[in-house]
Amino acid sequence: MRNFKNVTILLLARGLGTGLAPKAPGTFGSLLGPVLVLGLFWLQLSLPVYLVVSLLIFLLGVYLCEQGSRLLGKDDPGEIVIDEIGAFTIVMLPVFHRPLSADFLWVSLFAFLWFRLFDIWKPWPVRYFDRIHGGWGIMADDYVAAIYAAICLYVTLILLGWF
Repeated sequence: MRNFKNVTILLLARGLGTGLAPKAPGTFGSLLGPVLVLGLFWLQLSLPVYLVVSLLIFLLGVYLCEQGSRLLGKDDPGEIVIDEIGAFTIVMLPVFHRPLSADFLWVSLFAFLWFRLFDIWKPWPVRYFDRIHGGWGIMADDYVAAIYAAICLYVTLILLGWF
């Protein structure tokens, strides 16, 4: 059924259309993650407020994934990418305290690569959460993959001397 609510749910769940990429929609959707984080960093939120925003994005994502899956008639449609986008709020935690600079592009590239690796590979417990049905499972596996990616991003930046 086409109505404003359903169209809005699918627009947001599909990452403003990035999830409609014919190949690798999760990768294309992930490209919006650093953009979201850049906006949040620009707001200069305190860490507790940033974490609350990340939680709210997670909860909104659960709703969007649940409703989007229902509207599309699939358990975990590849075109739903809000999970990849929201997970970047966790991936970029190691650089939360750093001022925005030209390095943000390089850091985002490393974050993107680490996140995609863990999102695709799905080591334990990412694979466990991937098996949970509905919006909770769709969001949870990406946030767990984001924790792995954040740890690897932190180590990478230490090894490159950025900390």
